[in-house]
Amino acid sequence: MALRIFETDPDAKPKVRPANDTVGRFRTGRQVGNQPVSLATFRVTTGDTEVADAVVQLLGGKVEEWETSTEDYLEVVTDRDKVLVVVDGASGIKADMRLYGRQGMIHHCDGIASLLDDDKGKPCGCPSAYEDRKAFAKSGRGPQPYTFLSFRLAEDYELGKFRFQSTSWKLAEVVDQYENALAQIKGEALCELSLELVEYETKTGRQVSYRKPVLKVIKPWAEAMEDDVDTNY
Repeated sequence: MALRIFETDPDAKPKVRPANDTVGRFRTGRQVGNQPVSLATFRVTTGDTEVADAVVQLLGGKVEEWETSTEDYLEVVTDRDKVLVVVDGASGIKADMRLYGRQGMIHHCDGIASLLDDDKGKPCGCPSAYEDRKAFAKSGRGPQPYTFLSFRLAEDYELGKFRFQSTSWKLAEVVDQYENALAQIKGEALCELSLELVEYETKTGRQVSYRKPVLKVIKPWAEAMEDDVDTNY
């Protein structure tokens, strides 16, 4: 006989989220007017009030609504510039090159071959030199790197999967290293996702400051679960 205790109080029934469902996104900036503004801490967006409240409890900040055409209308600008995450091996991270137009994606490749359905496998036409690729992207005519990371929060594994997306060239330069490090671990891996502050002075004396996303692969998640709660990674 099935247990029927929630038939009389359905709102109290725990929410069951699909295993592959993405419950929120981690972001590194926000749009102010027509200008993108980078942040010193992670910003999390979601369409689930329970997820938003849980993020506040874990990472600080407060829940607010923001203007968007997507369903993740809630945002939390957290107090954290680093967070422990659980990544499902090398399959949890991927990167490619993309260029979007008004009607959607107009260029999609791996840097050499096209990934678009109409001409998949054919030469993509991108410049071969790295600096030329960056210049082509900066002109608005060429694709830029898109790196995607899927993970769970180590502090609340059952909360669901989050997604992090970045167009950082610095991250693209090392994404293969992260893939290799994750591939060395069987199963899920405990990692640290952080926003590293980079500051330098140009030859003309201009001060430059920005934060780049960094992924540190720590150890197998199965081993990490045996560690003390206050373990400092």
